[in-house]
Amino acid sequence: MADEDKQNQDAQVAAEKAEESADKAQESQQAAEKSEEKAEEAKEEAQESAQQAQKAEKKVEEAAKEPARNASYSDAGGEKKKAPKIQVKVSAKLAKIIEEIEKLSVLELSELVKALEEKFGVTATAPVAAAGAGVPVDADEGTSEQTTFNVILAESGANKISVIKAIRELVPTLGLKEAKDLVDAAPKQVLEGVNKENAQEAKTKLEAAGAKVELK
Repeated sequence: MADEDKQNQDAQVAAEKAEESADKAQESQQAAEKSEEKAEEAKEEAQESAQQAQKAEKKVEEAAKEPARNASYSDAGGEKKKAPKIQVKVSAKLAKIIEEIEKLSVLELSELVKALEEKFGVTATAPVAAAGAGVPVDADEGTSEQTTFNVILAESGANKISVIKAIRELVPTLGLKEAKDLVDAAPKQVLEGVNKENAQEAKTKLEAAGAKVELK
């Protein structure tokens, strides 16, 4: 009888242990399912972040290309850039005369024109020229420094591939075929109406690629 009771107790303990093991196994399975769900969520978040990063990168590239399109023009298709207004340098003496003329009234200006016509025997269509006849101006003061330049590809050189690459960097709007045609057609204009700094930079880059360049 005692042996039978002991066997029943052992069986009950074994059953309890088996039940505990089953509970633990179920908990482990639930934890694994939760981990799998979290991993899937993390994967989706990573994909969204990657997509956002790609969109941001495209926006940066477009923003970087836009100034180049506005600043670089060629005879292959871009609009011509308007040359900045050039200010004429005058001597201190002329500047003083101009300053005094600016202070005159309309009536006084009219009288001045008539006086100049009588004095120098000229017509009212060229009063400035008449005034200039009485005030000599140095040749250097009458000329102004060139502010805009055209970059001309005079010779493409032996390494045309490097020159084509350099031209596409200078003019991002050109495709590979257009750039190749431009190089083959040398002498050919690459940039038009750019400032001295940009013109010199383009000249240096093209010459480094093996081309011969002229600035006009």
